[in-house]
Amino acid sequence: MRIISFNANGIRSAANKGFFDWLRAQGADVVCVQETKAQEDQLADPMFRPDGHHCFYRDATTKKGYSGVAIYSKREPDEVRTSLGWAPFDDEGRYIEARYGNLSVVSFYIPSGSSGEERQAVKFEVMKWLKPVLDQWLASGRDYVLCGDWNIVRARNDIRNWSSNQKNSGCLPSERAWLNGMIADARGDGTPAPAHGWLDSFRVLKPDAVEYTWWSNRGAARANDVGWRIDYQFVTPSLRDRLLACSIAREPRFSDHAPYSVDYRD
Repeated sequence: MRIISFNANGIRSAANKGFFDWLRAQGADVVCVQETKAQEDQLADPMFRPDGHHCFYRDATTKKGYSGVAIYSKREPDEVRTSLGWAPFDDEGRYIEARYGNLSVVSFYIPSGSSGEERQAVKFEVMKWLKPVLDQWLASGRDYVLCGDWNIVRARNDIRNWSSNQKNSGCLPSERAWLNGMIADARGDGTPAPAHGWLDSFRVLKPDAVEYTWWSNRGAARANDVGWRIDYQFVTPSLRDRLLACSIAREPRFSDHAPYSVDYRD
């Protein structure tokens, strides 16, 4: 089973750059997309229904052309959820979940705080509200794969310019402590890891690798590999032994993010 997570930074823009042509060759069973930046009625063209996939969207209702998440699935899910019950998050189109038996695959888009103090405050509010939800899922007995752009790096190996970004959103110590405090591995920033927690699929499969999933559009960040790893697939411990391989597709370029793929044993 192959799951791909991808922040498109505009699904129509990514499509025009060949994303769906690339996707056809990937053999993905589930594709989680973030930042669709479109309303579902703007995506009627067959190109947005790749190879017979079942397609599900959760658009932002507060602002058209903003945020938005989607799931494309070869198998029709038993259930699709698009609301966690908190309007400030739901209405920005930041969550969609497909359920298959005991497995849930989630496409998340955690807010960025890089535009200023107001959005950083929103990000902190989301973090505080979301943690009990994630704790409940972890304890539920369901298998979860949490895909998406979390807009937070974990540690030095996840960002090219570690020291100079310590005061920048996405690399703030408090953000990293929140994220690493939920992940049960030793690959964080020194924040105590829980005995029972989520697993970072990339770090399970590539413990010491230095690879990035996002590069600024400024300067030659991508050409010089001045990047951040902020796109993840976090999984419940029950899925550890089903993790087979993962890859970050830096090329071709469809967005300022790269698709992140994980293969799972059936």
